Amino acid sequence: MSPEIVALLSGLGVCLGLIISIGAQNAIVLRQGLRREHVGLVVAVCIASDVILQTIGVAGVATVVAAHPWLETAGRWAAAIFLVGFAAVSARRAWRGGGSLEAAPEADEAGSTSGGAVATRTRSSRLSTLATILAVTWLNPQALVETTLVLGSIAAPFGDARWWFLAGGIAAASIWFVGFGYGARYLAPLMRTERAWRILDGGIAVVMLVIAVSLVAG
Repeated sequence: MSPEIVALLSGLGVCLGLIISIGAQNAIVLRQGLRREHVGLVVAVCIASDVILQTIGVAGVATVVAAHPWLETAGRWAAAIFLVGFAAVSARRAWRGGGSLEAAPEADEAGSTSGGAVATRTRSSRLSTLATILAVTWLNPQALVETTLVLGSIAAPFGDARWWFLAGGIAAASIWFVGFGYGARYLAPLMRTERAWRILDGGIAVVMLVIAVSLVAG
């Protein structure tokens, strides 16, 4: 397999592993998808934000690391350690369970909630939706660090093929947010179950471990 394809698949796997987690951003995407309100806006903001942050990581952090051999070695091991830790956390969630992704119950077209109570559905404005998704995306320090420093460090060992890593990461973000946003009404019953998240977390743990091993072995 060529280095470019390896980098592309690594970027796809790592970014999907980081994106697919229980968090505020995915909760907002799910909520808007269930309500079928401003889904295009939310998805566009999420993808655009990931493109910007991933590019900063690969073009900035990865370029600096790649220019200094000792930084590349340190970055390779630091990235591997992070991925192993991430895999351990995911494996722990898969083993213990307790995870789910819930959106607030919404009224149906007749105005009744699932509990039988009558409710009035209030449509959120485009501006408030935009402010919310920007806040949960750009005011989350952990997400910013993961998308720039961590991805940049992981991409650096791929050298010139790191741009393929970036392409894989952008593809992962696009696939996830488009699929999750527009497919929320179909995915919601599945993603609300603890079993689904345990299986998903287990898969993420395996992918992260494989990539961590490939980093230090390469």
